[in-house]
Amino acid sequence: MLVRLLALATLLVLTTVSATAADWSRFRGPNGSAFSDEKGLPTKWSDSAEDGLVWKTSLPGAGASSPVISGDKVFVTCYKGEVPASLERILVCASRKDGKILWQKSVKGKSTEDRSNGMLLTHGYSSSTPATDGEGVYVLYGKSGVHAYDLDGKELWHKEVGSGSAPNGWGSACSPIIYKNLVIVNAAAEGQALIAFDKKTGKEAWKNPAESLNGCWGTPILVDLPDGKQELVLSVPGEVWGFDPASGKFLWYCEGVNTNALCSSAVAKDGIVYAIGGGPGSSGAVAIKAGGKDDVSKTHLLWTKNFGAYVTSPVIVGGQLFWVDDGGIANCVTLKDGELVTKKRLAGSAAGGPPAGGPPGGAPPGGGFGGGGRGRGGMGGGGREYYASVVAGDGKLYAVSRNKGTLVISADSKLEVLATNKMDDASVFNAGPAIQDGQIYLRSDKFLYCIGKK
Repeated sequence: MLVRLLALATLLVLTTVSATAADWSRFRGPNGSAFSDEKGLPTKWSDSAEDGLVWKTSLPGAGASSPVISGDKVFVTCYKGEVPASLERILVCASRKDGKILWQKSVKGKSTEDRSNGMLLTHGYSSSTPATDGEGVYVLYGKSGVHAYDLDGKELWHKEVGSGSAPNGWGSACSPIIYKNLVIVNAAAEGQALIAFDKKTGKEAWKNPAESLNGCWGTPILVDLPDGKQELVLSVPGEVWGFDPASGKFLWYCEGVNTNALCSSAVAKDGIVYAIGGGPGSSGAVAIKAGGKDDVSKTHLLWTKNFGAYVTSPVIVGGQLFWVDDGGIANCVTLKDGELVTKKRLAGSAAGGPPAGGPPGGAPPGGGFGGGGRGRGGMGGGGREYYASVVAGDGKLYAVSRNKGTLVISADSKLEVLATNKMDDASVFNAGPAIQDGQIYLRSDKFLYCIGKK
């Protein structure tokens, strides 16, 4: 009898553990997938406790970074000051229970920060989403470097990543990721390099410089290969790159999205990487089988399309790839061959629609790991209504617009708008949501919100 009870207790523990959702601990959630397998997520809400609002907390500054979760805490970054001389970046830790701010830590900006112009007018000086492993929280503040804190706000270490600027002066937007004992950052604008630090000490573990990182604002992902290995994959202007995340060794490159400004982050499923990108006059999407050596364009490139998005990133649901582009056009394509299933204009979409796309071309190859990154120049984009990337869960897509509310859309070929949820506080939203334990966390330029059941 005792053996049976012990076995039952063990089964209950295992069941509980396996049913617990992984923390939404980095940019775009688990491994950057932007996907949650949770059920019962909210569809309708408003700026009211009677209509789905659990709590709402004032933030000390604006920002375009997304919230991340660790246990009973939620983290987000903000900034104050519109010019480098007065710039202050702030990491905020709030209670998931009631939204109370538990602590906040400030870092002064550098006088050499890019001045507020172009895309910086849209995303500001706090666009990098933190990453947490349940022990520490790690933030990238551009030229102010990487800062690591414990969960009580004690700074553990700080490392510089460079003092450079991208040619267009759009500032920093890439987010750190965690691989085993490493914190990996794409310091494209500041140092034109991928850099890995020991997450406990801050000691540099490896660094890989590449000129072709200039013009990349995407965050890398980890891709699981059939043989059990993982690769670090990053979409850059004109190409997609694969690395060994442990050593930083460059493994392969493949033809990618033809643009000079690559802001989107890739997603992956079953060892296949899907990347989109674009800009004025050109946009595209590609599917690439990860793995291989050197140039795999002729062997691993599965399909290419001439439609994509400028800033926003996609999400995979089942056998389809979804995204809402910056102009407010929702797209659904098949993973198998990239065929467009549905294209639908959403509320608040730009009258002119998305960039028209175009054939490959552009500048000759430049320096870098692979062929060098080709593409046409891109500018601006700040006037687009959709800046945040879509996330998915419970058969729904959550598309956060800047001023028109959060649209909840069916994650299928119908792309049916199920609800439009708008707050009444005149906030501007530039960040994607986090999903955790049946609740949705949103941030605007003024507030942090928790939506769902109490």
